[in-house]
Amino acid sequence: MCAVIKTGGKQYKVAAGEKLKIEQIPADIGAEVTFDQVLAIGEGESIRFGAPLVSGASVKATVVAQGRHQKVTIFKMRRRKHYQRHAGHRQNYTEVRIDAING
Repeated sequence: MCAVIKTGGKQYKVAAGEKLKIEQIPADIGAEVTFDQVLAIGEGESIRFGAPLVSGASVKATVVAQGRHQKVTIFKMRRRKHYQRHAGHRQNYTEVRIDAING
């Protein structure tokens, strides 16, 4: 059984037992979170699509870790103008383990 959930402005295809890094959510390590915004659920030929959400469906997950992604380097340059700018960015994430798909 798999599902498509929406969190942090992104959509993720999830299955029970897998780990996934999502946008940071305010939860402690070991806490159980529930994702109510389920866009599709099912397996094989029996897939239900929501319009926009599947009613009564939810995905339960456990927070495994909080962290930061690797640094993304931003480099801007205008040739022959003696203009260079360096910047970096590290996005925060929450790693969750999908426990159960209900619905």
